[in-house]
Amino acid sequence: MKIVVVGATGYIGGRLIPRLVEKGHEVRACARSLAKMQGRYWSDRVDLVPADVLHYASLINAMKGCDVAYYLVHSMEREVKDYKKADREAAHNFVRAAKEVGIKRIIYLGGLGRDHLSAHLKSRHEVAAIFEKSSVPTVTLRAAMIIGSGSASFEILRYLVDRLPIMVTPRWVQSRLQPIAVVNVLQYLVEVLNHEEMKGQYDIGGPEIMTYEQLMHTYAEVANLPRRKLLRLRVLTPWLSSHWIALVTPLPAAIGRPLAEGLSSTVICEENRIKEIIPQKLLTIRESIERALERLADNRVETSWIDAGKIPPAEWVEEDDPEWAGGTLFQEKISRIVEKSPEKVWGNLLKIGGERGWYSPQWPWAFRGFIDKLVGGVGLRRGRRNVDFLHLGDAVDFWRVSKIEENRRLQLVAEMKLPGKAVLDFKLEPKDSDTLFTVTASFLPHGLRGIFYWYSLYPFHHWIFRTMLKRLMSDSTNN
Repeated sequence: MKIVVVGATGYIGGRLIPRLVEKGHEVRACARSLAKMQGRYWSDRVDLVPADVLHYASLINAMKGCDVAYYLVHSMEREVKDYKKADREAAHNFVRAAKEVGIKRIIYLGGLGRDHLSAHLKSRHEVAAIFEKSSVPTVTLRAAMIIGSGSASFEILRYLVDRLPIMVTPRWVQSRLQPIAVVNVLQYLVEVLNHEEMKGQYDIGGPEIMTYEQLMHTYAEVANLPRRKLLRLRVLTPWLSSHWIALVTPLPAAIGRPLAEGLSSTVICEENRIKEIIPQKLLTIRESIERALERLADNRVETSWIDAGKIPPAEWVEEDDPEWAGGTLFQEKISRIVEKSPEKVWGNLLKIGGERGWYSPQWPWAFRGFIDKLVGGVGLRRGRRNVDFLHLGDAVDFWRVSKIEENRRLQLVAEMKLPGKAVLDFKLEPKDSDTLFTVTASFLPHGLRGIFYWYSLYPFHHWIFRTMLKRLMSDSTNN
């Protein structure tokens, strides 16, 4: 079939596409950023078309000529102020475009739950209703928590249990849920294509139902951790829970809050028709957690929640455009000669951030990440998806890769909360058998606060970047 996957760089979309290709389907991948899609390992096997669900015309171009459309998008991002409104508008755009280009079928991954739904789950249900009221046949697979390496809900569970032997918890830890392994979700999404008789909503879940408290204890057992002590506190509201989640886990409060609110709802399958239509071995919760932890330990995380998000623009830092916006541009530039080839230096540079650190004292970075968390930013704990490789659009702690040229240049754009815009640029230039290695920190301040911010941290920046360059040079020379 000719299939279009909208949300190609998301957690599910990025994993679904290669599985559809393996089944012999002709796949068109769609996301807002063409550059991010080009960085995926499957990019040379599919048709890449940039599209934004909030821009109707781009959807027409993306969906034209396709038979089936997967909708794997939601607007629960930090930069979206009203994700419910954005989800509604996107769904209407998608349906209109699907009807206009003649899409024969829509496949949507929604959420479980019926009563006392959170705003997040209500939004997912509203999107499903918009699709099903249209004239385009729609299949909605409704899932609760998806357990898999890199999923946002699994990361909340992992970090809470890993880091807190004693937890003060809200009432929602007694809510019942029916988690499902990501591998089972993907199998359902792929196999739906072979069942044209399927229409409407189908609940998908694993073989077990338990409370979130029981799920925490199960995770601790699988991870070989001592049993956690949970102290329930009735006054711990979803709003407070979201900020607690933001401090302890990599997720910012803007994403943690809708997820925390969703945990207060009972999300279990109300019917199991799909088990007869698409039989498969459903992993138990223990098996799902074991598989996710193995993938994390082996550095085999296909996609992660941190993949989501736009690449912040950095045109203002280019040397051929110094007058961008007509404002002040601060820069700190340090260059050194490394007695190694650019290829050798590049291998070490690609490992920067995450568990490896920043080739400089870690406490300033940790402190800056903590401050960023306090003000609602992404913080330093977000890390990186792969410890050895980087691609365009990848997150690196509170930065994102905005440019990458093998053996030549790595540019990172800041995503932490700042009174301005910041870029960290690494450039490698061959000099005979050596390499001219240059690190440039650029900052475009917003008003007096931005100017004060730069000058107050300038001495630390100078020290950090000199140390960073020195250690990168040392590692490149010694390895």
